[in-house]
Amino acid sequence: MKRYFFFMLLISSIFSACNKVPKYASYDEYPVYDGSDLELTYSKQSCKFRVWAPTASQVKLLIYENGNEGGAYQTLDMDRSEKGTWTLKVDENLKGKFYTFQLKIDEKWLDETPGMWVKATGVNGNRAAIIDFAETNPAGWENDVRPPLKNFTDIMLYEVHARDFSVSPNSGMKYKGKFLAFTERGTKNTAGEPTGIDHLKELGITHVHLLPSFDFSSVDETKPKDNKYNWGYDPLNYNVPEGSYSTDPNNPVTRIKEFKQMVQSLHQAGIRVIMDVVYNHTAIGKNSHLDLLAPGYFYRHNADSTLSNASGCGNETASERGMMRKFIVESVVYWATEYHVDGFRFDLMGIHDIETMNAVRAALDKVDQSIFIYGEGWTAAASPLDEGLRAVKKNAKELDNIAVFSDDIRDALKGSWMHSQIPGFVSGIDSLEEAVKFGVVGATQHPQVDYSKALYSKAPYVNNPTQIINYVSCHDDMCLVDKLRESKPADATDDELVRFNKLAQTVVFTSQGIPFIYAGEELYRTKKGIHNTFQSPDSINRIDWNFKTTHRDVFDYYKGLIALRKGHSAFRIPTQELTQEHLKFLNLLVPNVVGFTLNNHVNGEVWKDVLVLYNGNRKPVRVGIPAGEWNVVCHDGVINLSGIAQVSDTIFTVAPSSASILYTK
Repeated sequence: MKRYFFFMLLISSIFSACNKVPKYASYDEYPVYDGSDLELTYSKQSCKFRVWAPTASQVKLLIYENGNEGGAYQTLDMDRSEKGTWTLKVDENLKGKFYTFQLKIDEKWLDETPGMWVKATGVNGNRAAIIDFAETNPAGWENDVRPPLKNFTDIMLYEVHARDFSVSPNSGMKYKGKFLAFTERGTKNTAGEPTGIDHLKELGITHVHLLPSFDFSSVDETKPKDNKYNWGYDPLNYNVPEGSYSTDPNNPVTRIKEFKQMVQSLHQAGIRVIMDVVYNHTAIGKNSHLDLLAPGYFYRHNADSTLSNASGCGNETASERGMMRKFIVESVVYWATEYHVDGFRFDLMGIHDIETMNAVRAALDKVDQSIFIYGEGWTAAASPLDEGLRAVKKNAKELDNIAVFSDDIRDALKGSWMHSQIPGFVSGIDSLEEAVKFGVVGATQHPQVDYSKALYSKAPYVNNPTQIINYVSCHDDMCLVDKLRESKPADATDDELVRFNKLAQTVVFTSQGIPFIYAGEELYRTKKGIHNTFQSPDSINRIDWNFKTTHRDVFDYYKGLIALRKGHSAFRIPTQELTQEHLKFLNLLVPNVVGFTLNNHVNGEVWKDVLVLYNGNRKPVRVGIPAGEWNVVCHDGVINLSGIAQVSDTIFTVAPSSASILYTK
């Protein structure tokens, strides 16, 4: 009897030890699982589940017939496994079913979650879906390849919202507001001019930057007729495409297949695809799909234990913690491999730590070194993580071939983003010449730039032009047309506003670095003066494709700028050293005018020397230029690469509020 009692006591002790909840003094002590099988490993014979939940005392797997309704038809206990994970193997083919995890922590059962590594979901993303990913590949997917890319400075970015692109009644597209709109060919506006993907090919951009297209929470996927709008900066499931952009959000396979069809179509058109990723926060903090796995762990906190809020959205994630870093790295690699995505734009990248961002670069380099990474080098508010550790603009030199946006060139050209009535260089404001020059050299070190007179940064902050994104507007704040209109001089005419617009983009496309435009800018897009349209209706956000006809002059100019840059490598110098050696500013002695040359076939340029002149004055100016037989290809708001005129005089007149570009053979 004593032996039996002792044996039962031993069994009980072993059972208690196996189920004892580990105690951690801090988040730093939480184990990091280094395996590659988190969430679900599917086969027709079995489904293997593994979830990371280090502080749970029990974990259940709930299996459902439906992706959004009804109760679980089966509830199974998971077993504690290594490094904070819990596992379960179900020896049957569960394809077509749905599941969630539920954790017991501190004697309380938390809400159900599909997990954070989830890759397929039911409608509205609250239940994970069990699918065969082989069924998500469109025909010919195995032959899909990235369009060629030699240098990052060869990139020309086009930022677009999936819904804005096609939803207009005059878009000519069938799949309005859907991923599949990017697969439609032969679409035309009311006047019969190309729209959609044919327009993108005609325009000549190299990369489409998609605003958030992962599964976000603000749009109810069960009510597509509500046409509720959002940019998508409210992440729900990071590794799942957004259901409202699919033709059938109830079918977990559809959204995945249609996203792939979109990528495949753009690749076939010679255009790469950038995903806007938002790992810096979640739509909610407490009870998010992340928080329900390890409460508190995935977020930074203030000294009083409240959630820190550098995102301005109520919380910020803690990229420096092992499992958050692992998730970010594995997530981008997943999109790059499963979906053939060609690059990533990190929202509020300044919230993330430098080590994590460099780990992202290293992991993507193993997939394809031509995958491009860039982000906002700032935060929306203060963060408890030391700034010296964060991927903010001032630390960009510590980032491995990762680019940051230049708010310096943006606001120098068009005026303050914060104060809509303050104009910039292109609207005739004096004393911004050095700020413009700072942009021309791509925020790199150059002996002819007076950094004390730059707009925001008083020193170069990138290693090479490959690390800078030049732009004048994006989805945030006023679009370019609206900003120029709001800040225009009192007597400025509509024709002058077009001049301001063209000049701004000329600087962007002839500066060293990577040019970026907001979709529809080439059509003179307006959002009716509204600063941030993340919840505005389609009538405000949609691209009016008839603008291509009514503003044909603007479109032709933008198209010409892109052709100029694409055809002439002097504007695409990849290194700081080549920029210093071959880019020389002219001492023009005229206020509000910037001029420079790109000399001696720099970067393999077919033209011997290139001369660029920007006139920010609202009147013509006469400037001295180097002696030579110059061929004019851009002048007075017109671009013609075949040539506009030839000049040999050393005095040249630049038209009001415009640029002139000349070359020698």
